Amino acid sequence: MSTPAAITIRDLTKTYAGAGNAPPKQALRGVSFDVPQGEVFGLLGPNGAGKSTLINILAGLVTKTSGTVDIWGHNIDRDRRNAKASIGIVPQEIVFDPFFTPFEVLEIQGGMYGIAKALRRSDELLRAVHLADKRDAYARSLSGGMKRRLLIAKAMVHSPPILVLDEPTAGVDVELRRQLWELVGELNREGVTVVLTTHYLEEAEELCDRIAIINHGQLITNKPTRELVGMMREKVMVLTLDRAIDRAPHDPAFLKSVLRDEHTLEITFDRDRTTAGQVLALVQQQGCTIQDVTTREADLEDVFVKLTSEAADGVGLA
Repeated sequence: MSTPAAITIRDLTKTYAGAGNAPPKQALRGVSFDVPQGEVFGLLGPNGAGKSTLINILAGLVTKTSGTVDIWGHNIDRDRRNAKASIGIVPQEIVFDPFFTPFEVLEIQGGMYGIAKALRRSDELLRAVHLADKRDAYARSLSGGMKRRLLIAKAMVHSPPILVLDEPTAGVDVELRRQLWELVGELNREGVTVVLTTHYLEEAEELCDRIAIINHGQLITNKPTRELVGMMREKVMVLTLDRAIDRAPHDPAFLKSVLRDEHTLEITFDRDRTTAGQVLALVQQQGCTIQDVTTREADLEDVFVKLTSEAADGVGLA
């Protein structure tokens, strides 16, 4: 038998009433997907796509209009208590009392979940997020990255099997972002299913096993990350020429040929139909001598732009 999904979402809709004479706004339009157990699952989409609404429904902060949601096998309508106990939410905003210490923040959160004092794991969690040395410091004295890590520990006090991170690295510098990536990886290796929303596409590409993209409240794709990146068959070759040219050479084998400057030519081609060697030969046949060559494969950013623009044009992909 296959392993049940960590989260199952079917035909989920959410419509907000319009203020005054404004028409209602449909934030989610029949969204359906599964989050497999044990994976890092990326949920991507432009601003206003519906990601936050979906996460707030999982967190119990927003009431859905229709559809079903099961969290770790517990329906959020029929078994709300166990559904909420199965998920930890790390919000985008930093929310805890700055006058408590990290240890006190976790102890209070554990008490709110009804965890007996003897069974709380506050010190263990502080070690896990590398904040043991800040145990008794005021939370307001922590750096931005430390506060983010404390939020992750706070979301894990009740040992949920699922952790949702909403833009966890927003406003964090590159080094702290890398530390948070490592922490997410550690939690996932320990068996925690992670759902990650992010605007940093390189973050999703590095961390996520599978990625779903939402746009205008609709699911436009849900695929393993490598398969998603593999959807882009285009390859870009940048050629440095030995002499100045005033127009880019063209050939039916080129998808695009443009001059970056008079010595630099950029050619885009379909790697399923044309090889890099053929591109070089075609350029040389047109009288250009090549001094240097660099190539670039498509990445998740290329895929994201392509899919969201197609969805905007009414060509949705799933």
